[in-house]
Amino acid sequence: MAYAHVAHDCVVGDDVILANAATLGGHVRVGNWAILGGLAGVHQFCRIGDHAMVGGASCVLQDVAPYTLGQGNPFSVSTVNAEGLKRRGFSAEAITAVRNSYKTVFRNNLTLKEAIAALDAELVLAADDVKDALLVLINFLQTPGRGLAR
Repeated sequence: MAYAHVAHDCVVGDDVILANAATLGGHVRVGNWAILGGLAGVHQFCRIGDHAMVGGASCVLQDVAPYTLGQGNPFSVSTVNAEGLKRRGFSAEAITAVRNSYKTVFRNNLTLKEAIAALDAELVLAADDVKDALLVLINFLQTPGRGLAR
């Protein structure tokens, strides 16, 4: 939208929405179907995961996990972007699995390594669409970045 800024060496996925005056610093990576609200700023080298939503006037200083929704200065994650997932055709089972993984990563006071191990354990018996959704999150968490916004 108007006055959005994408700095040097950024990678912006498909179907991303950058609202008015959203700003990406250099080397930022934005996943598919992500939404950044108006006046949101993203620090250089941060990553915004697939289907994540960043509220307006937020200051993102760390990586934003896929499927999450949050806002603030500094940015903090508040919930799962369940409505966005429904609109993108995720099954009810996949959305439930994403909600459970959100609790594992953000609410259970686990280290990131412990949370990833717990998510890996859930993959064993999961249906294919649930596995696909969880693998996006696990791969994001396993890739080093600027730390995870919690």
